Amino acid sequence: MKRNQFFLTLLGVASLSLTALANNGNDDRDTPYQTKTFSGNINSVRAETSGGSLTIEGGTDMNAKVEMYVRANNWNNKLDKEEIEERLKDYDITITQEGSTIVAIAKRRSNNDNWKKSLSIGFKFYTPRNVTTDLRTSGGSIHLASLTGNQKFRTSGGSLHMNDIKGDVNGQTSGGSIHLDRCMAGPSGQLDLQTSGGSIEAKSSSGAMRLHTSGGSIRLNDLKGNVDAQTSGGSVHGEGIEGDVKAGTSGGSIRLADVAGSIDASTSAGGVDVSLSKLGQYVRLSTSAGSIHVKMPLDKGLTLNLSGNHIKIPLNNFSGDTDKNRIKGTLNGGGIPVTLSASSGSVYVNQ
Repeated sequence: MKRNQFFLTLLGVASLSLTALANNGNDDRDTPYQTKTFSGNINSVRAETSGGSLTIEGGTDMNAKVEMYVRANNWNNKLDKEEIEERLKDYDITITQEGSTIVAIAKRRSNNDNWKKSLSIGFKFYTPRNVTTDLRTSGGSIHLASLTGNQKFRTSGGSLHMNDIKGDVNGQTSGGSIHLDRCMAGPSGQLDLQTSGGSIEAKSSSGAMRLHTSGGSIRLNDLKGNVDAQTSGGSVHGEGIEGDVKAGTSGGSIRLADVAGSIDASTSAGGVDVSLSKLGQYVRLSTSAGSIHVKMPLDKGLTLNLSGNHIKIPLNNFSGDTDKNRIKGTLNGGGIPVTLSASSGSVYVNQ
């Protein structure tokens, strides 16, 4: 009997632990304060809140559902239903359908500035796949998944997550990271994402991309399309890019492997390490505080302009001038311009 009781107790503890782990891994682990369902032709979502996250999950049937989550701004402070209802009196809440658009807005009235009584109000939407968005929050993250259509969103204090999006994207955050996975820009548009205080990760995506951050690193993997990746405070690393690349940083290294296309990469505070599987219209690499290592095909017509403290490159079928820290001339009769400049380091090509 005691042995059976022991195993039952152990099983109960394990079940509680698994439940706790599942809850801890879910941002929306709380029960929704309010849920509304809508029917009809739903093709857009407009949402605004001042203190919570916004999540859109597409791919449902033609109907839509909105869940509203309410928490104290201090997440450690648990509120009972009565306290929530009392604080919500200071807010104007709208969850409605306007034609084919679902609208969810939570605004605090301007005549109440007691921040201790403020709330974090978030919305989670379940929608059809073909939905466009216009989202704004000043204090939470934004998650978009399984959507087809143009997406526009802003947050002042959270991260941006995009997964399986087909359409143009325009997103900004002032204080969080950006994650892009399996997204595809429209034929004439782009995936335009920027942050003032976080890292950027983009993978398994296609189309023109503009990825800018003022305070983090950038990671690029398995991308097809022209990429503009800029940071003022981190490195730019990546692999498997089919398209033209413009990469710049003021505070880190640049390492890009298996690039098929033109490349323009520069850094003020690190080295440059690039491998090109296929040349585009130009190769431009520069650094002010490191060396350049590049591997590239040399069987095409190239026009070389290389400078650095020391330069090493195979010069078969070369015509031009060479010395220790400068090479200028042509390979194979000239053609694609290759400009490599290391102000205080060396330049190595296919070494």
